[in-house]
Amino acid sequence: MRKPIIAGNWKMYKTMDEAVAFIDSLAGKLKESDKVETVICSPALYLTTLVEKTKDLPVRIGAQTMHEEGEGAFTGEISPTMLSSVGVEFVILGHSERRQYYNETDESVNRKVKSAFEHKLTPIVCVGESLEQREDNATSAIVSEQVKKAFAGVSETDAVSAIVAYEPIWAIGTGRTATAEDANEVCAQIRTVLSELYSETVAQAIRIQYGGSVKPGNIEELLSMSDIDGALVGGASLDPESFTALAEAGANA
Repeated sequence: MRKPIIAGNWKMYKTMDEAVAFIDSLAGKLKESDKVETVICSPALYLTTLVEKTKDLPVRIGAQTMHEEGEGAFTGEISPTMLSSVGVEFVILGHSERRQYYNETDESVNRKVKSAFEHKLTPIVCVGESLEQREDNATSAIVSEQVKKAFAGVSETDAVSAIVAYEPIWAIGTGRTATAEDANEVCAQIRTVLSELYSETVAQAIRIQYGGSVKPGNIEELLSMSDIDGALVGGASLDPESFTALAEAGANA
């Protein structure tokens, strides 16, 4: 049975004081549970502080992106070596905003996925279609191709611990959400692709999240679906009460 994983993506929000206050507030809210895994992916500036502050809390810390090289002359970038060295455990890769604004491609995402595994980081690999692609009935083809390219050359041993996040671009931060049935259909398609790349056993072990205007009001229905194993959450992860509610829904799924 796959353990649900609720990951908050803070994007470019919160000051250091706000980030610390958020974590402090979780101490009395977030309950220890072996039925759900919770992750906060914060701005890079706060990673070291948050890793330290969450040592005694049931939440782990992730980065929002990284460079594929372990080190080098890449001004302004953060390497997987740096992330590992401060205790970061997860990293979001291929988010649509990174693809749109920073020219990330399926090929660069693939390089980063392989690098993440080399540096003992768990990648949260984002895939998803635009509204135009959805209206053209190209969702299955687009998402399947993104998955195939992201996992190209990734070993079965590594792949089994990966997390895939299906985030339809048209639903991110818009308030629009794919229906639970539609989201599950795409997540099931992703699992089918993974079974073709590896095996049914591996595909059944990999956790697939849904992301796109997830909030406490719709999380339970999403998690009731057969192939949705958690959520990658943007705005609703910025409030500790909301994040706690999402984590509780995961534990009860």
